[in-house]
Amino acid sequence: MRRRGGYEKENRERWLITYADLITLLLIFFVVMYTLSKIDANKYHAIAASLSKSMGGSQSILETGGPSIVPGIQEDIDFELDINQAELENMERLRQQIQEYVDENGLTGKVTVTIEERGVVVSFQDVVLFPLGVAELNPSSQEIVDKIGGILRQTSNYIRVEGHTDTLPIRTGRFPSNWELSLARSASVVHRLINFSDISPNRLSATGYGEYRPRVPNDTDANRQQNRRVDIVVLRTKFQEVEPEAINLAID
Repeated sequence: MRRRGGYEKENRERWLITYADLITLLLIFFVVMYTLSKIDANKYHAIAASLSKSMGGSQSILETGGPSIVPGIQEDIDFELDINQAELENMERLRQQIQEYVDENGLTGKVTVTIEERGVVVSFQDVVLFPLGVAELNPSSQEIVDKIGGILRQTSNYIRVEGHTDTLPIRTGRFPSNWELSLARSASVVHRLINFSDISPNRLSATGYGEYRPRVPNDTDANRQQNRRVDIVVLRTKFQEVEPEAINLAID
């Protein structure tokens, strides 16, 4: 129905649209707040680390954390940061113990001990453990692995043994390529750690990279010597999350 001036009747219920929009926004707000209150601290840290790495920084505001408006989130982040700091301190103590053994036994230059993002890395030049083209530990190298294994037994972290070679080709009845040689060497070290250092097999893994993870270019004898190595890596806890978990099966 129109009034005399030809104007439509004024709509007095237009405020309902604004009211409905307000209710919708409030609902979304509370859903977001509830979701944040249930966030997994481990996933939060993993996302923060990934974002920091992708942005080219060693640390970000997500990693360090700021004041949280959601109760409980900041406490979880602070607790996790404390755990990470404690683990780094344990890693440094482990590195120092191994380094002391290396220095006392004249292995400096042949065995290096470093802390990387993934954990403590004990790197052996191949001559320390194996004769050229051989995957069996010699008697002197067995003692070295046993001593270092005794130190590693103090930790509960996963341990990965990595075999590396240079680019010089190998083709024997046992080792058709450097892949097989590098893997056989890492497996020899793993078996020694299990049988003589009493380290649980559940914590150990062996892998072979062949010549495809060199430290330096394989263009000189000295460089090739650096690339022929076996690395024992004590993984930090956050890198253990990507390792496959064992499933205990009950056998009747």
